[in-house]
Amino acid sequence: MKFGVVVFPGSNCDEDMRYVLAEVLDQQVEMLWHKNDQLEGFGPGDCIVLPGGFSYGDYLRSGAIAKLSPIMQEVIKFANNGGYVIGVCNGFQILCESGLLPGVLLANDTQKFICKNLHIKVENNDTPFTKNTKAQEVLQIPIAHADGRYFASEQVHADLVKNNQVLFRYCAEDGNFSDSTNPNGSIDNIAGICNAGRNVFGMMPHPERAAEEILGNTQGRILFESLIEASKKQYLDTAIA
Repeated sequence: MKFGVVVFPGSNCDEDMRYVLAEVLDQQVEMLWHKNDQLEGFGPGDCIVLPGGFSYGDYLRSGAIAKLSPIMQEVIKFANNGGYVIGVCNGFQILCESGLLPGVLLANDTQKFICKNLHIKVENNDTPFTKNTKAQEVLQIPIAHADGRYFASEQVHADLVKNNQVLFRYCAEDGNFSDSTNPNGSIDNIAGICNAGRNVFGMMPHPERAAEEILGNTQGRILFESLIEASKKQYLDTAIA
């Protein structure tokens, strides 16, 4: 499987993502500058990653300027053709701003930057990104954001729930929900979603920061391993066909 990690001015988790994918998971990785207007060498079983950071300094709304970068038109085409796309933190914001995912990420209700370990519950393990998790499994994944409050209209939220597009919700260690387990005021404790086609994924927590024993947490690694296995199956099925 080949991963492309997009680098915007202000990205600061691009190298973290590259390291985990290439050095920890032994995958092929190409760094993609945001001004590239071509996306060559990537097929439907590959993945484009929009990493965390502060693209364009988070001026205007987070991700609102990055969506205008030349490469995003190629990322949108890639996603519409069935390619995998993952957005983490600022990447999630960019996916929403570009229309690849519904909703928007607003300023935390505390009006503060939050950086800490917390828990999220797997709400749908029937996607390429969550296939190796258990239904209702609780993972500990760190967050680091100021604009992480997921918001969508009542109709969009209802559709997300109906179509099982909510992948993760913020929760307590025992899996229960409360206002105190919602770090940023996100609607319905939503921490991550996917599109209807199950090939575009966005989440505010940082799985790449929980992928090595030396960090004391490898629970984020399972999400990338899930996608890699799904990609292998897709390539195999294509070859057989």
